[in-house]
Amino acid sequence: MSAQLRIVVTGIGMVTPVATGRRQTWDRLLAGASGIGPVESFSTENYNVHLGAEVGDFNATDHLENLDPATIGRASQLAAAAARMALKDAKLAPSAVDPHRAGVVLGTTSGEPLEVERFNDRLVAGELHKVGAEFIHLYPCHMIAAHVAAEVGFGGVNTMIPTACAAGNYAIAHASDALRLDRAEVMLAGGADSFSRITYTGFARLGAIAPELCQPFDRDRKGMIPGEGAAVLVLEPLERALDRGATIYAEVAGYGLSCDAHHMTAAHPEGEGALRAMQAALDDSGLRPEAVSYISAHGTGTPTNDRLESKAFRRLFGDAARSTPTSSIKSMIGHTMGAASAIEAAVCSLAVAEDRVPPTMNFHHPDPECDLDCIANEAREMPVEVAMNNAYAFGGNNASVIFRKCHP
Repeated sequence: MSAQLRIVVTGIGMVTPVATGRRQTWDRLLAGASGIGPVESFSTENYNVHLGAEVGDFNATDHLENLDPATIGRASQLAAAAARMALKDAKLAPSAVDPHRAGVVLGTTSGEPLEVERFNDRLVAGELHKVGAEFIHLYPCHMIAAHVAAEVGFGGVNTMIPTACAAGNYAIAHASDALRLDRAEVMLAGGADSFSRITYTGFARLGAIAPELCQPFDRDRKGMIPGEGAAVLVLEPLERALDRGATIYAEVAGYGLSCDAHHMTAAHPEGEGALRAMQAALDDSGLRPEAVSYISAHGTGTPTNDRLESKAFRRLFGDAARSTPTSSIKSMIGHTMGAASAIEAAVCSLAVAEDRVPPTMNFHHPDPECDLDCIANEAREMPVEVAMNNAYAFGGNNASVIFRKCHP
C-alpha cells in the first residue's frame, strides 16, 4: 500500500460496553474501566456462567436522523449510530460528499441474531403465523450495511463481510482497496454485533466463557467474555483529507489476510495463519517487524488463543516479542465479535494520534508461554509511530491491519 494512494482515518465512532462515543470510550479504556458484568438482557440461570459485556445507556434515537430505530435490528442500530458519530467526528456532512462515490463496508459475526431468536420463540410457542414480512428486512446480515447507507445517504460500494471475529479488520482492508482503486472517495468501515442468547450459548457450550474475569495473557486466564458493540472509521485519501483541513488520526499503512485452513474452531497449533497475516501486513506497508511500536492483540483470554498468538509473535518478532508493548482491551469490553477488531482499529488510531496505549486489565501472573511486554493494568504513555491490530476468527480467518502516524 505504501507506493499507492495513501489512506487516512479522519473520523471515529464507537458504541461499546464501557461508553458511547469516541472520547468517552477512549478515556474509560485508558482508565482501565470495565464494561463486564452480569448478563441483563436474558436470564442465565440455566448456564454455569453469568457474565457478559453489554452496551448500556444507549438510545438509538439520540443518534439516528433518517431511520426509525424500531424498524431496524439492534446491530443495525449500533452500526448506524457509530457511523453518524464517525461522520460528525470527521466534520464531514453527508451532503458534502458525492453519494455515489461514498460507500460502506462493515463486518459482523452473527448479523442480527435477535431476530432469529424472536422467530424461534414464536415457532416454539406455535405462533409462526405472527412472523411478519418485516423479518426478511431485519434478519439478513447484509441489511446492517444497507441500513447504515440509508441512514447517511451513501449510495456507493456497500458490502457486509461475515468473517466472524476478524470481520472489522477485513472491512477496513476492503474499504481501503475501494479507495485505492478509485471506486470511492470516502468510505465508512467497521463492524457491529449485538449481544444474543445464540452467541452466548455457543461459547458457553464450548466452555470458553470465563466465570469471573477476562484475563488475557495471564497465567490464570480461564476464558473470554461475550460482548456487543460497534465501531466505524471514516477513511479517505490523504490528499482529500488535507484539502478539506481534516483532523487525521492515523494512516492505514497496510493489511494482511490469511486463513489457517486447519479447523473450524481451533487455530493452527503453530500460529501459522496469524503469522502469515502479520507478515503480509508488514509487507504491504513496507515495514519491518522492528518498526512496530505497539501491538493491539486479539487477546481473547482463552488459554489456547493467547498461547498460540504469543507463539506467532515470537516467530515474527523473535526476541523483540518480549519488548514490543502489547495489550488486549477485551479485558475491559469483552469480545464484541464482529465489532472487536473495528473497535481495536479505533484504539490503534487513537494510540498513534495521542501516543498513549490502553492496558490489559486483570493481568497479575505472567505466563511463561505468553512472554510478552504486556501493558498491565495501567495505560502507558509512549511514542506510537506504528500500531499493529490483530484479529483471528473461527474458520481460521486472520486479519492484521497496520496504522502509523501520518507524515504528509
